[in-house]
Parts: sequence; C-alpha cells; structure tokens
Amino acid sequence: QVQLTESGGGSVQAGGSLRLSCSASEYGPSNYCMAWFRQAPGKEREGVAVIGRDGTATVADSVKGRFTASKRLTISSGNATNTLYLQMTSLNPEDTAMYYCAAEAPPCDGSFEPNQYNYWGQGTQVTVSS
Repeated sequence: QVQLTESGGGSVQAGGSLRLSCSASEYGPSNYCMAWFRQAPGKEREGVAVIGRDGTATVADSVKGRFTASKRLTISSGNATNTLYLQMTSLNPEDTAMYYCAAEAPPCDGSFEPNQYNYWGQGTQVTVSS
C-alpha cells in the first residue's frame, strides 16, 4: 500500500511562492505516474501537474509559466524514497485550494483525470491573500 504525505502548504500574499513536497512510503511509485491536484471549496478537483513514468512533467495551462513539477529519487540506508515537488510562483488568490498528491500504478499515461489515480495524500492547504 502506497502512502503519500504532502507538506509545504501555507498562507502567502499574492505574488509569493511556495514549494510543496510529497513523499511516498514505498519505492514502487518510481514506476508510477504521479500528479498534483487541487480543489477549492465548491469546485471540482483540478489537475495541476502530472509526471509520467519517464519523469516527464506536464503542467496544466492554468498554471503554465508559474508552476513547475519535479520528482526526485533518494536512496538512503538501502531505502529508496520518491519525493514529488510542486514549485509555485506568482501565486494569486485563485490558487487558493487544498493541494493533493496522487499516484497511479502502471500501466498509466500521466492523465489529468483524478479518477485514474489509485493513491492520494491527505492534502495540504494553500491560501493566497490579495
């Protein structure tokens, strides 16, 4: 069972930056597609960025030029851990939402559709004030 844990959320002023992190409990996700989603109150969950099995990152048009997604594999004491990052810059109040990390077991195609993801983190809140 893959467990995902997000961190890095918080409150910032418009124009500010935040970096979200998502750590995976097992090595398995190195072969998984991973993604960031967000959900604002009263709105549907929205795909923000996806990283395919080959590590290629794609961001949604709504955040292109402001958000960057990446993944890093860390090996320590024989344990391998994948960490997913979302670097967010030039934040505006419309970016306020709960941000979730998600993983989809292979075969996967790096979709922005939330229903295709098998594993989810608990979310981290991002609040941007004007």
